[in-house]
Amino acid sequence: MGLLVVFILFIAAMITALALGYSMVLPLLFGLIMFTILGLSSLKKDGLGYGSGIKELASWSWGSIKDSLIVIEVMLIIGFITAAWRMSGTITVFVYYGIKVIVPPLFLLIAFLLSCLLSYALGTSFGVAGTLGVIFMALARSGGVDPLITAGVVMSGIYFGDRCSPVSSSANMVAGVTKTDIMDNVKLMLRTAVLPFAITLVVYAIVSFMNPISHVDPAIVQSFEETFTLSPWGFLPAVVILILPILKVGVITSIIASVLTSAVIAFAVEKVAILEIIKILFLGYKAEGTGLGSILDGGGLCSMIEIALILIISCAYSGIFNRTGMLNSLLEKIEKGCTKIGRLAVMFLVGVASCVVFCNQTIATLMCNDLLTKPYLNTGGTRQELAIDMENTVIIVVGLVPWAIACSVPLTFMGVGIGALPWACYMYLVPICYFFTKKRWFENRAHAAADQQG
Repeated sequence: MGLLVVFILFIAAMITALALGYSMVLPLLFGLIMFTILGLSSLKKDGLGYGSGIKELASWSWGSIKDSLIVIEVMLIIGFITAAWRMSGTITVFVYYGIKVIVPPLFLLIAFLLSCLLSYALGTSFGVAGTLGVIFMALARSGGVDPLITAGVVMSGIYFGDRCSPVSSSANMVAGVTKTDIMDNVKLMLRTAVLPFAITLVVYAIVSFMNPISHVDPAIVQSFEETFTLSPWGFLPAVVILILPILKVGVITSIIASVLTSAVIAFAVEKVAILEIIKILFLGYKAEGTGLGSILDGGGLCSMIEIALILIISCAYSGIFNRTGMLNSLLEKIEKGCTKIGRLAVMFLVGVASCVVFCNQTIATLMCNDLLTKPYLNTGGTRQELAIDMENTVIIVVGLVPWAIACSVPLTFMGVGIGALPWACYMYLVPICYFFTKKRWFENRAHAAADQQG
C-alpha cells in the first residue's frame, strides 16, 4: 500500500512539474526522498536502524550510479559535439547543399533522407528538428506543400538517428543501463530498421510525387550564402564521426576526434578565436543577431547537464529498488506477463505506460530497464534482446505521445500541431515490423545457441 501511495505522489509531482514548466530534476528528487523513506521503513523491519539503513541505501544507489558513469560521460561529450558542429559550419553545409539538390517531385523524400543522414551523424532529434526541420518547414510553406505532411516526414527522419546513431544519447543510455555494447546494438538496430525504412521510402516517394513543391524560395538560399561561410570543410567532422566507428574506433574517441576536427575548422575557416571556441563548447553556440543564424543557437556541455542529472537520480532509484526488493511483487506479475503474452508485448505495454505518465524519454527508458531486466532474464531473454526491444518500442513510441517532451518540442520547433503525427510513418513502422520479425533476430539465435550447447 505504501509503495502505491508513493508512486501516486511521484506521478503527481511529475505531472505538476510538466504542467508548470519546471525541470524534471525536481520531481525526481522528491521521488527519491519518498522512495528512500519507504526503503528505510522496509530495512527497519529487517533490524537496521535509520543510520545504518541510510548508509546501506546510499551504498547501493552509488553502486548503480557508478555503473552509469560511462553513459554520463558519453552524454556530456555529446554536448560538446552539438556545439562544435554549429560553430564549424557542419550543420549549415548539410542543410545548404541539401536544399541545392531538391527536385520538386522529390521534396518530401529528400527531406526524409537528409533528416535521417543528419540525425544519424549528429545523434540528436531536437538539434535536427530545430535546424534542418525549421528550414524545410519554411520551404514547404513557401512552396505550397502541406506543413503537416512535411513535419511528419521530418519527425520520421530525426528519430531514425535518435534511435540508432552511435553518438545518440538515448542509444548510449540504453546500452549503458542494459549493460550491452553500443556498436553491437547499433548494428542490430540498423538491421531491424531495413524493412520499416524501405516501406517508409516507398510511402514518402508516393506522397512526394503527389505533393511536389512548386519552387524553392531563392531568398532562403541567398540568406544562407550571406549568413554562413559554407565551406566544404564543414563536412569533415561528419565524415570523421561516420567513418571511425565503422573502423571499430570507440564511440568516445570518435566523438572527441570529431569535436577536435570541428574546433580546427572553426579556428582556421570560420575565424573563431580559441577562447571563443572553448566557451562555445561549454556554454553552447550563440549566433550574432536574430536572423537565419539564430536557428543554430544551442548545444554545448551545459545542454546535457539536466539529462545527466536525471540519469544519476534515476540510477539512485535502481539501487533503492534492488536493495529493498520493494518492486518484487510487481516484477513477479510482469514476469508472468512475459510468459503469457511474450516479452516484447510486455515491453510495449510498460513502455507506452511509462511514456504516457512520465512524458520523458530518459525516465521511461530507465523505468523499463528497472521493471523488465529481471523478467527478461528469468524467462530466457538476453540483455541485448532487452536493449533492442527497448529501442524499437520505448525510444520510438515516446515521440508519438503528444504531451511528451520528445514529441512536443520538435513539433514546436517546426510550428505545427499533433496533426503531423499520422504522417510520421517510420515511427509507426519500426515497432509494427519488429513485432512480426523479432523471431528472426532473437529466438532463432537462442535455439542455435541451445543446439550448440547440446
